[in-house]
Amino acid sequence: MINRILAIAKKEVRQLKRDIRMLFILFMFPVALLAIFGYAINFDVHHIKIAVYDQDKSESTRSFINALTSSTYFDLVGYINTDHEIKKYLDEQVAQAVIVFPKEMSREMNSKTDSRLQILVDGVNGNTATLIMNYLNLATMNYSQNFTKQAFALAGKESYIPIDIQPVFWYNPNLDSTHFLIPGLIAMIMIVTAVVSISLSIVREKEHGTIEQINVSPLSSLELIMGKTAPYAVITLIVASFILIAGHILFNMPIQGNIFLLLFTTLIFIFAALSLGIFVSSIASSQQVAFQIATLVSMLPSVILSGFIFPIESMPAAIQVLTNITPAKFYSIILRDLLLKGVGMSAFWPQVIYLMIFSAVFIGLSVLRNKKAGMP
Repeated sequence: MINRILAIAKKEVRQLKRDIRMLFILFMFPVALLAIFGYAINFDVHHIKIAVYDQDKSESTRSFINALTSSTYFDLVGYINTDHEIKKYLDEQVAQAVIVFPKEMSREMNSKTDSRLQILVDGVNGNTATLIMNYLNLATMNYSQNFTKQAFALAGKESYIPIDIQPVFWYNPNLDSTHFLIPGLIAMIMIVTAVVSISLSIVREKEHGTIEQINVSPLSSLELIMGKTAPYAVITLIVASFILIAGHILFNMPIQGNIFLLLFTTLIFIFAALSLGIFVSSIASSQQVAFQIATLVSMLPSVILSGFIFPIESMPAAIQVLTNITPAKFYSIILRDLLLKGVGMSAFWPQVIYLMIFSAVFIGLSVLRNKKAGMP
C-alpha cells in the first residue's frame, strides 16, 4: 500500500514539475493575494476630510482645529462661511464631516457655561460615519479635559476626576484592524489554493483518460486520494510558511505562539481543505466545472461565514449554525490564538477536533463517490 501511494505521489510531483505555470500560481499567487487584500481591506480610518464653519473665530476654536489636524486622522479641506456651503461640501464629497463652532463659544466656555459643538457627518457609509463620529467625540473629550485642567490651574485649584479610566488593550495594543483581518485572510487564501489545486489535479486525470488506467490497476480509491494529497499537502504547507513570513514582513504581524504548534495545526487545516477539494473532484467532470465549484465552495464561505470580515456573533442564529460548513472559520480562531495571544492547545482544541472530523467526513464521501464511479 505504501509503495502504491508513493508511486502516485511521485507521478504527481513529476506532472507539477512540467507545469511551470501551475507552480508559479501555487507559490506566488497566494502571497500576491495577501499583499493586495491586506492593504485593501482595512477598517482603520485615516485622513478624514473635515471642513470648519467657525462662527466664533477665537483662539479656542483655532486651538481645537490645530489639535485635530496635528494627527494623521484628520485633514482640513477648507473653511466654510455660510450655511449653504455646508450642504455643498457634503453633497460633493469635498468633506466627510463639517464642524460648526457656534458664536461666542469661547465666551461661554470661559464663563463656565455649557457650549454646544455641532458635527455634521456624511452618513452614507454607516461604518465609516460611526468611526468618524467616535474619533471626533474622543478628540472633543480630550480637548475639554485639557481646557478644564487649564481653567482649574488658572484658578489655583487642582482638577478632580472621580473615576479615571485607564484602558489597557491586550494582544492588539494599537487596535490595528489589520492584525485581526490577516489571520482570516490567510485562512481564505490557503483554502482556495488547496481546494482548487487538488480538484484540478484529479479531474485532469479524467480529461486525459488516465483515470481509466488507474481504474484497472490494483490501486484503491483511498490510496489514490492519499497519493494525490501528499504532494499538495507539502506544497501548501510551504506556501503557508511563505504567507506567514510575508504577513510578518508586510504588516508586522506578530507570531506569539509556538511555531511547531502553528505548523501542526496548519497541516491539519491543509488536510481539511484538501479533503474538500478531493470531494469536488469526485463530482466534477471537467477542469472548468471543477474550478467553478472549487471556487464557490472555498472562497464564498470563507469570506462570508468564517468571521474573516463579518462578526459571527452579529449573525442570526440559523446563519451562525451554517458557519460551521467552512473549516476556515475554525482555522481563523486557531491563527488568532497562536499569532496574537500566544496561547496553547488548551485554548483551541475543539477547533482542531472539528478540522479532523471535517477531513474524515469528506475523505469518506470521496471514497464512496469514487466507488460508485467504478473505482475499486
